[in-house]
Amino acid sequence: MNTLTIDIGGTKFSMAVFENGRMLLRETRSTDREGGRDWMLGQIVSLAREWRGQTAFERCGIGFGGPVDFASQRVALSTHVGGWKDFRLSRFIEAELGVPVVMDNDANAGALGEAVYGAGKGSDPLLYMTLSTGIGGGIVTGGAIYRGADSWAGEIGHLTVRPDGPKCLCGACGCLERMCAGIWMEPDHGKSAKELMQEPEFVRRYVVDLALGLKAGIMLLNPACIVIGGGISKAGDALFVPLRAELRRQITAWSQARIDVVPASLGDDSVLYGALALAGTGQ
Repeated sequence: MNTLTIDIGGTKFSMAVFENGRMLLRETRSTDREGGRDWMLGQIVSLAREWRGQTAFERCGIGFGGPVDFASQRVALSTHVGGWKDFRLSRFIEAELGVPVVMDNDANAGALGEAVYGAGKGSDPLLYMTLSTGIGGGIVTGGAIYRGADSWAGEIGHLTVRPDGPKCLCGACGCLERMCAGIWMEPDHGKSAKELMQEPEFVRRYVVDLALGLKAGIMLLNPACIVIGGGISKAGDALFVPLRAELRRQITAWSQARIDVVPASLGDDSVLYGALALAGTGQ
């Protein structure tokens, strides 16, 4: 069975078609912030219809870059791109393409992708963090996404790591996302995330806050593995070596919880593979 998958992020969106787990088609396009939701929906539907001329697909999975009410299949909001609040994206795509659609937030989808196909395969529980324009988290246990009572579990980006820190887009101060996400790096430091990740002194300071957020996840969940995806994770050892060292310094001395932090092995496709798994199980 062929599956259309969609990854909607803050700066770009990606789409792919899979046949039994094998990627047949894939495309990424930059987000037009001025065009907003309507522009992106037009792009998605247009590309999906174009691909239908090449290969049929019978279902669709979506990872959305913002909070999602999974039970109602509703986008709660996007803090990075306007126009999505309370939007029933699954229903819209179903009406346009005539296939069943299931959606979750992109971090949950990324977590599932890495758990089923990537670096977290065989790890239970798995904690996933997307470190990109924003910061999100996902938890997979028993082969399924853990969403909590109201679909809001895993929001590691909005743990407070600096109570006296600057104001986040969510309205709180000192959130992990506000201190470490890509959207804030150039305004705060005058350089892009890619440039800053090449500066060892900056990274040494940066991983202190990043580790504070991950420490909370480790102490609460005792995950078998932490997988980090998203654009900033592409810094590789320049990020992961000092991050692991900082976590060892911060983790409570008597805790024997493992500190197994690895980059996502699916790269930019973690969410697409997660959307594939999501569409297949409907979980």
